[in-house]
Amino acid sequence: MAAFWTEADWDEHEQVELVHDRESGLTAIIALHSTHLGPAAGGTRFWHYADPSAAMRDALRLSRGMSYKNAMAGLPMGGGKAVVLLDENRTKTPEMLAAFGKAVNDLCGRYVTAEDVGASERDMVEISRQTIHVCGLPVEEGAVGGDPGPFTAMGIFLGIKAAVAHRLGRADLDGVRIALQGCGSVGGGVARLAASEGAVLKVSDIDSVRAQDLAAQIGGEAISPDAIMSTECDVFSPNALGAILDERTIPTLNCAIVAGGANNQLFRAEHGKLLAERGILYAPDYVINAGGIIDVGLEYLGRRDGKPYSMDDLRERIGQIPDRLTAIWRESEETGISADAVADRMAQRLIGRG
Repeated sequence: MAAFWTEADWDEHEQVELVHDRESGLTAIIALHSTHLGPAAGGTRFWHYADPSAAMRDALRLSRGMSYKNAMAGLPMGGGKAVVLLDENRTKTPEMLAAFGKAVNDLCGRYVTAEDVGASERDMVEISRQTIHVCGLPVEEGAVGGDPGPFTAMGIFLGIKAAVAHRLGRADLDGVRIALQGCGSVGGGVARLAASEGAVLKVSDIDSVRAQDLAAQIGGEAISPDAIMSTECDVFSPNALGAILDERTIPTLNCAIVAGGANNQLFRAEHGKLLAERGILYAPDYVINAGGIIDVGLEYLGRRDGKPYSMDDLRERIGQIPDRLTAIWRESEETGISADAVADRMAQRLIGRG
């Protein structure tokens, strides 16, 4: 067991399934951290892992993060996550998706899946042919659901504004300098929203063409991925993969605020304290990036209960993200406990582990 995860990563998961389907070539991990509040909900990540133990680590950490995210978002859902291990060519076939859908269905509603890195709305449709326990499906205009990316971006944008108001005393983003890492669906959405309010952006991505295209769209500047974390700015916004904040990178930050959508930004829990010691305001990732799961969670709950939610319901719920962040920062300042630890304690109480 120790070869695959540490005790901290395990964190009392209720259930971890290793799925292998020889015929389709599917190998996947489904991790259920908590069903205290309802079915464990969280997306499926399709990724190539050179080291399979990294896939297990990802599944466990992301699953725990979903427990906390759903609880802090006020959703009657627990936390889970799935990882599908792809080969070096990122091969993904209809047969693999069907086998994965059957594996989800075999859990009898304990796990509800959705999109994550490497997945698409079309993939969710294929999976839904085998199980009803899936969300992020195409929906009619005016209803919630579909691609969660724009709603994740909306929540992050509102969270950045809350952070700027709390730390810098600014009511808007006009002239605020943002260094944004990751120009995909979520990061690009955040950049466009921030630019529309006058923010000055520097952006980076491992795909340099994508970064340059986004910079041209928003009137920003594309810079090297190696330089983005240390560039001078007001807000560093990580929106790519996680585990980037550690004892090596935190000292290089040149910002007042870290606020972005990447999951599990802290390499380890103790790294939140390092941010606090440097006086950097941190927006706990699973609080600020909850817009997407709110979207697809409401889709699933509305379909399950026969009471569809409207876009107004969705916007109202996403609009509560800044208040949750502000409450965390205030408690952090009052207690001297880092913001990430304050958020964890709040979430743990909500899932019955306080």
